[in-house]
Amino acid sequence: MASKGSPLRLLKRGRNFLFLTLLCSVGYLHCTPSEKKLETAEFTLEKAGGGRVQIAVEIARTEAERARGLMHRISLPDGEGMLFVFERDQILSFWMKDTLIPLSIAFISYDGRIREIYDMHPRDLRSIHSSRSVRYALEVPQGWFERTGITVGDRLHLR
Repeated sequence: MASKGSPLRLLKRGRNFLFLTLLCSVGYLHCTPSEKKLETAEFTLEKAGGGRVQIAVEIARTEAERARGLMHRISLPDGEGMLFVFERDQILSFWMKDTLIPLSIAFISYDGRIREIYDMHPRDLRSIHSSRSVRYALEVPQGWFERTGITVGDRLHLR
């Protein structure tokens, strides 16, 4: 029998600790919601006064994808965003619950025309509503529209 401080007992205690750590890690990973990759695409925004800007977006088409949106992300590079696609024109409403990064949102009509742009702040529970029925919303890093010269009236080329 191994004494309290013997190398054999310490080795067994270490193996038990390692086993429990691995078991907890696997359990945590199994219980964590899976991060399903969304469809991605490159789009062009055309400025009303001339000029074009490219953007890479993740596309949120389902109710679950739209509900999750950009929640829990810790960064979003310039030139990237998320396009929320709805089945019909409607007044849209977005909030920033569990969203950790500042964003700007453009509400976009069925024909790709940007109708409104708003800034949104991390973890803000106030809803941002479109003032008219639109089909799409595009979230990007806060200030990206301004930095690229994209304004209301510009057009997102939808394929």
